[in-house]
Amino acid sequence: MTVAVPAQAALDYFPCRYGRSRVLFRGPRRRLDESYIGFLGGTETYGRFIETPFPALIEHQIGFPCVNFGAVNAGLDLYLHDPAIIGLAEKAQTCVVQVMGAQNMSNRYYSVHPRRNDRFLRASDRLQQLYPEVDFTEFHFNRHMLGRLKQLSPERFNEVVLELRIAWVARMKHLLTLLRGRVLLLWFADRAPSDKPVSDTQGDPLFVDRAMLDALRPRIAGLVETPLSDPARRHGAPGMIYSDFEASAAAELMGPQAHEETAAHLLPMLRELLG
Repeated sequence: MTVAVPAQAALDYFPCRYGRSRVLFRGPRRRLDESYIGFLGGTETYGRFIETPFPALIEHQIGFPCVNFGAVNAGLDLYLHDPAIIGLAEKAQTCVVQVMGAQNMSNRYYSVHPRRNDRFLRASDRLQQLYPEVDFTEFHFNRHMLGRLKQLSPERFNEVVLELRIAWVARMKHLLTLLRGRVLLLWFADRAPSDKPVSDTQGDPLFVDRAMLDALRPRIAGLVETPLSDPARRHGAPGMIYSDFEASAAAELMGPQAHEETAAHLLPMLRELLG
């Protein structure tokens, strides 16, 4: 009998849980009985392959506890379906919420895993009627499924993207209401937000454009776009820590310099919010 052994990650993330949440966050585990800044977001906030991600850099520079509630491939569903983390985020002095893609959340066309939001679970009757030629049991990841749908019919695919955009704005408004507007929204990407609707299935955050961000402005303390330098935008940049097994995943992410520049952009606004 052959036993599969998971590959060992090159970087120790000291995974930990908070409250009754079942999600493993990046540690070391922080105390929550004092004032802190909460960071919610996806892979970049978690800091995959990054020894000191931007939440930790900010804590070092601002001298204020920062709790990393980021999760790899997180979408909005991870937070909206986890009252324990929402409660802890609400207690934070302020929160930084990374703009996450619109593909990793359940909607009228398909359902995703409640914690591993990038995992495709099932297609709704609506999606099966829209794409009767597709066997949806072949898909395990949302992006793979969406890429195939676009390839088959860009016209029908635009209907799916429209639903995702509408659902994303509504769900973001709900999240920001729960956090009582004490939020800095962070655009962490290798490009600026598009001024036109986006239907490309490459790049992150998927399908989010400037008009969608503008719809959230009344509910946030500020939007921080990070105009990263050319070296910082490089994917698979030097300084990342990963094993040979993780090399392909690391090649899709920006490196330590992107985190350093992001922290530098966030610091002035956080200092202002903290008084």
